[in-house]
Amino acid sequence: MKVAIFGQYYLVSTEPIIKDIFLFFKNNNVEMVIEDNFLNMLYEKKIIENKYNTFASHDELDSSFDMLISIGGDGTMLRAVTLVRDSGVPILGINAGRLGFLATVQKENIAAFMQIVIDKKYKISKRALLSLTSDPENKTIEGLNFALNEISVGRKDTTSMITIETYLDDEFLNSYWADGLIIATPTGTTGYSLSCGGPILTPDVKSLVITPIAPHNLNARPLVIPDTTEIRIKVSGREEQYLVSLDSRITSATNDTILTIKKTNFEINMVEIPGETFLKTLRTKLLWGEDRRN
Repeated sequence: MKVAIFGQYYLVSTEPIIKDIFLFFKNNNVEMVIEDNFLNMLYEKKIIENKYNTFASHDELDSSFDMLISIGGDGTMLRAVTLVRDSGVPILGINAGRLGFLATVQKENIAAFMQIVIDKKYKISKRALLSLTSDPENKTIEGLNFALNEISVGRKDTTSMITIETYLDDEFLNSYWADGLIIATPTGTTGYSLSCGGPILTPDVKSLVITPIAPHNLNARPLVIPDTTEIRIKVSGREEQYLVSLDSRITSATNDTILTIKKTNFEINMVEIPGETFLKTLRTKLLWGEDRRN
């Protein structure tokens, strides 16, 4: 078995997680290839000492890899997606952060879950992504014009609201007067969209959610649309530029730029361990906090 490992170091409490994963894979003769920056950090903090093969870009992740292991929180998982891209390599998230909807494996269960990985008794949850094109072209998003959670626009360098003219499949929907607008995938509905009042969708739903950010008109509610819809938006405001974000990556665009958002032609393969499902995460971390069955 061959796995790629990518991660971030949060606190001293992260060290046992990293050591347990490396030791387990070593004892089970799993070939580990470590992301270059992550490995250098591990050496600097003297968490590991052995030499490993490394990778530095998405071009080096191919079909020879059985999986990419992401060690960190949901933010680390989003960065891992930029490494995997359309390669089809499955991603498993080990949660070393706090609330984790993407990084679902908890540190208390690492050994048991790593055994499931080796035995290949896991399932694959396919996750849709969004792509962004810009007219005029925005060079800063070239090659990374996709998002797993959401694409959003928001005001920049001003406290004034912006106007977001929105079209669905070339039909006018609304001109939102708000701090911004979020277009979320089902995966992303537990993130930024949720904090702005958007609904939660299960990952397998074939829909997208449009959620305004602090709209001036209180009747501007979140909207669920088919994921086959092409969304086109044009932003105007008092400042010459506004912010565009693709998950955790942020760029700027000028007023009257046309942004086109639609589902990508590839999906991300997320590893789902038995007992660590989306519904369990939803139940225990967000909604009810405990199993209420009698």
